[in-house]
Amino acid sequence: MTIPASVPAPMVFIVDDEEAVRDSIGLLLRSVGIRSRAFPDARAFLDGYKSEEPGCLVLDIRMPRLSGMELQQELNRRGWALPVIFITGHGDVPMAVEAMRAGAVDFLQKPFKDDELIRRVQKALEHDAKLREQLGSLGLVKERFDSLTPREKEIAERLAGGDANKAIAIDLGLSERTVELHRAHVMQKMGARGLAQLVQMLIQLKRS
Repeated sequence: MTIPASVPAPMVFIVDDEEAVRDSIGLLLRSVGIRSRAFPDARAFLDGYKSEEPGCLVLDIRMPRLSGMELQQELNRRGWALPVIFITGHGDVPMAVEAMRAGAVDFLQKPFKDDELIRRVQKALEHDAKLREQLGSLGLVKERFDSLTPREKEIAERLAGGDANKAIAIDLGLSERTVELHRAHVMQKMGARGLAQLVQMLIQLKRS
């Protein structure tokens, strides 16, 4: 795929509190021509990343202070739809599955093979490119939002605000199953692959 000169080349952002892990992943990615930038913790990443930078995030799920899960939640809150690949230990798999439900695109269990990491990074970069192309069409996003029913719009706004299905169900006097069905309809009509993408779409509409 040829990248226009005006569009920055994609970057893999590595966030892990172990320097050896950051260095080895960076070296591996460079060996196949993929650019990367490493951060020792979640806060450093939040301070150094700009949402217009294309790429993906390779993120350790367990870190001191701000964990990988907490960083993902912050990304969702800010509407930064950067694809996340979690690196997990064996005991972290249930946590990683929960992260996938919250919008992560993949997770890798330690120890992982080099070619497996490269394959999943390439897939995440393709996902990000498609997502940015889709989000670039504001007219399409508005058209999709207008196709939602009033109830679906209400639930979409609540989801984007970080409310869980159960909380929405209680506040609106609905069953949790009904909220789940509305959520599925919202995602389908909006063409959103996950919560982070839906948040980004709604933020884009408000800014316009």
